Amino acid sequence: MAKKTFALNTKPHIADVGGTELAFQAEVMGDDFMDAYVGLRDAQRGLGVDVDNLDELDPQMLRNVSGALRDFLARLMLPDSADLLTELQVVSAGRTIETFKDRETAEEFAATVDGETRITYSLRLPDRVLTELMEWVVELYSGGKRPPTSSSGSAKASRRAGMRGTGVSPSKVSTPTTGPSDA
Repeated sequence: MAKKTFALNTKPHIADVGGTELAFQAEVMGDDFMDAYVGLRDAQRGLGVDVDNLDELDPQMLRNVSGALRDFLARLMLPDSADLLTELQVVSAGRTIETFKDRETAEEFAATVDGETRITYSLRLPDRVLTELMEWVVELYSGGKRPPTSSSGSAKASRRAGMRGTGVSPSKVSTPTTGPSDA
């Protein structure tokens, strides 16, 4: 009888980002990971974003992509880290007036404030760090392979039905070639 033991991670994965520790779930079930990943891809597609060509996007579209990426990462984090990563703040005259959990509520509040306001994430991170975090969690939870979400990433087609032949493949048989004859 064969026996194999499989280890499960029990301690959270920690990403140290400039001295701030973000805690990710020790294990994420495959369907939970796929749901989060598909949510990210759908958000990007819904925005009409080509993630391979971000140079031509306007700043608001980049903010939306960044938000979708933060939401994806937050779904895989422990609650305190997820809250920290997704918390928004309304800033006016260089100071934070109020913090919010979602952009729509933050925008509604910002519209009521006299003077110029802007909405930022409480934990400000460069997009490259968010992308590196995404790549890291993909490696953690999917063995380093991006999940298939498009036809180019789909599984190979199944073999045709029926019995597999046992004859020799013509490509493996030596075939005579024509060439100059000795006669």
